[in-house]
Amino acid sequence: MKYTVAQLAGMIDHSLLHPTMTSADLEKGCAIAAKAKTASVCIKPYAVEKAAEWLAGSGVLVCTVVGFPHGSNLTSIKVEETIKACEEGATEIDMVVNIGKVLGEEWDYVSAEIQAIQAAATGRGAIIKVIFEIDYLQEKHKIKLCKISSDAGVAFVKTSTGYGYVKNADGHFATKGATPDDVRLMRKYSSPNVGVKAAGGIRTLADMLYIIECGATRIGATATETMLSEAAKVISGELQLNDLQKGSGGY
Repeated sequence: MKYTVAQLAGMIDHSLLHPTMTSADLEKGCAIAAKAKTASVCIKPYAVEKAAEWLAGSGVLVCTVVGFPHGSNLTSIKVEETIKACEEGATEIDMVVNIGKVLGEEWDYVSAEIQAIQAAATGRGAIIKVIFEIDYLQEKHKIKLCKISSDAGVAFVKTSTGYGYVKNADGHFATKGATPDDVRLMRKYSSPNVGVKAAGGIRTLADMLYIIECGATRIGATATETMLSEAAKVISGELQLNDLQKGSGGY
C-alpha cells in the first residue's frame, strides 16, 4: 500500500452529521478525529463553536454544513449560515446546491448562489465544498455543476450528503452515495485545482483506496476508525490488501 495511516487520515472528513447524534456523541467523535489527525470533523451546525474548543491544538479543522441536507433554503439564509459558522470557528463549509433549481436547469440562480456562499466563506478565511447530491441528477447536471463550481473557484466538489434518499419501485428509500463512476466524472469535468470529495457508502479501507484511485482527494466518512485500523494492519503485515473486505457501497 502506497499510503501511510497518517496520509489516509489526512484525507478524511470525519462525519458527525446523523440527526440522532447527541452532544456527547459529537464530543466523542471529535476526540476520535483528534487522535487520528483527520483533515477535519464535519459537524452539525449547532456544535461548531464547541467543536472548535474540543479540537483546539489538534490540527483538525472544523467543517460544517449549509442548506443541509436538501439545499432548499433561500440563498440569503445559506449565506447567513456560512457567516455564522465561520464566526464560530468553521474553516470548511459543505454547502448543498438547490437541487430543484439544478434539475430545472436554472443555472443563473445556481451559479449566483454558489458564488455568494464562496464569497462569504473566503472572505472569512474558509473554503467551500459544493455538494451535488448525485443520486438525484443526470450526467448533464453533474457536468454543468462541475463547470459552475470550477468557475466560482471553490475548493471542492462533493458527491453527496449521505442523506439523499431516492424512493425505489418497492417503496423503500435508499441512497447510493459516492459511486466510482461519479467520482471519475467529477474529476474529469472539474478544474485541476478543484478537489473531489466522495461521501456516502465508503465504509472500509478497500472502498477508500478504490475511490481515491478514481480521483477523490477527500473522503467523508463515519467509519474512520475502521478504515484506519485496517490500514495499520496492512502496513504491519497482519492483513493483506487482497484480503480487504469491501463495504456495501458497491465498489
